[in-house]
Amino acid sequence: MLAVDKDLMQATLEVDERHWWYRGRRKVIRAELDALTLPADAQVLDAGCGSGRTMQELEDYGTVRGIELDEDAAELARSRGHGEVTVGRLEQLPWPDRTFDLITSLDVIEHTPDDRATLAELLRVCRPGGWLLVTVPAYPALWSLHDEANHHYRRYSRASLRAAATGAGWTVTRLTSFNSLLLAPAAAVRLTQRRLGVHNGYTNDLALGPAWLNDALERPLALEASWLGRGRTLAFGLSLLAVLRRSPSGP
Repeated sequence: MLAVDKDLMQATLEVDERHWWYRGRRKVIRAELDALTLPADAQVLDAGCGSGRTMQELEDYGTVRGIELDEDAAELARSRGHGEVTVGRLEQLPWPDRTFDLITSLDVIEHTPDDRATLAELLRVCRPGGWLLVTVPAYPALWSLHDEANHHYRRYSRASLRAAATGAGWTVTRLTSFNSLLLAPAAAVRLTQRRLGVHNGYTNDLALGPAWLNDALERPLALEASWLGRGRTLAFGLSLLAVLRRSPSGP
């Protein structure tokens, strides 16, 4: 997993509690997780846990642990007190085989050089019948300086995400887009920046803006969470979400 950009990580840590994107994505994730069948004493891993804010949500599903490459982010995650946090790489997880019932990896695997190797390692530590929920940026055609600034290796189509997951041994049980409202304006901005060879800095993407605007931008994601929570899907959006399962009888 690539070393993270310190400026980007710091900008993220400063806003992940209040920014519309992180708040809205947490609603979408919760809607999906609430539909899963989990044991009462589930062991949960947030793979690429960042500041640990999502670990707070995951406590509702079981005993939570996190792993994070950046030491400063891991220290902040520990300070939140929502579970054990380890510094390490997703390609070399420190847990035994079949440890976790549920794993989340949110906007992380696009940062790894070999996503199939990462997904295979996540499969190794997942129990038979367990779950992995991943989110990734969508549409390779939207590749821009925004992705380079964020140290992405790739953006995903549905086909490429499915191929990476099944190639690593997972069964894809659900695949949907989300963050649909901003697809058109974001695509226009990023394609224009790519054509002009300029970028206004990834920290601008994390600016909170006035509270009313932040709330307004979060509202569509809340509506999407309600829609997805009914078992429906969305045909397009800036992000993809996949729910993967390890076969109950698999190796």
